[in-house]
Amino acid sequence: MVHERTPFDSIEGSLEYTGLLREAIETAKKSVAQESGRARDEAAPRRLEALQLIAYKLDRLACHVDASRRLLNDLRMLKRLLLGERRDATSKQPVIQGDRRNPAARPGNRELRSS
Repeated sequence: MVHERTPFDSIEGSLEYTGLLREAIETAKKSVAQESGRARDEAAPRRLEALQLIAYKLDRLACHVDASRRLLNDLRMLKRLLLGERRDATSKQPVIQGDRRNPAARPGNRELRSS
């Protein structure tokens, strides 16, 4: 069985998907606002009520998508941090710039380097 790629195969893909979802929600909110104006002009109170409920639900959905984007962004940053540490551990390179044992190797110690 072949695994098909989906937007959720990676954190970055999920972030992109939630971004597109957020854009779609904004488009829908604009459309609902226009329809609400028409319903007001046509004096259609039940339709206006339904559109107001839709607007409320879209606002709630937008809040949840925004929260999900923040969580995904946090996970992406943590993933990068962990992968960076793992790369440093496998390559045996120090994470901190400069060498504590050799002050001349530290950034900003120009006077010690010239001696």
